[in-house]
Amino acid sequence: MKLSHYDDEGRAHMVDVGAKPATRREARARAFVELSPAALAALPTNPKGNPLEVARFAGIQAAKQTASLIPMCHPLALSFIDVEARIVEGGVEIGATAATVAGTGVEMEAMTAASIAALTVYDMTKALDKGIRIREVELVSKSGGKSGEWRRS
Repeated sequence: MKLSHYDDEGRAHMVDVGAKPATRREARARAFVELSPAALAALPTNPKGNPLEVARFAGIQAAKQTASLIPMCHPLALSFIDVEARIVEGGVEIGATAATVAGTGVEMEAMTAASIAALTVYDMTKALDKGIRIREVELVSKSGGKSGEWRRS
């Protein structure tokens, strides 16, 4: 199997997607922020503001900046980005969905949104808990393009 971001000499390059048809593409990613019970209990009264809302906004903004952060990632006009952050047992579950109509997918935008939202929860709560862990940043599903549908089992 050949990785498309490398040429015949092994140098990294941006893949030319100009000949690919523009189709609707969507991706969903998730992340988990593990917090202590004390930090979880303090989330609604954080003096910096509501960490979950700040994380949502940070994830949305990050998705729009993905091509500036990932060197071989194409700049995309996103038609939709949504980030959810909710308190669950043991921490905060982050979900991010990105969509576009383009010749390349939005997996990196969804993964970037989930990652930055998780890092923002960390930033907003680090004074309460030095043992915070960010876990399971992963692609959940993608649709569109040549490879079609994919879902994590």
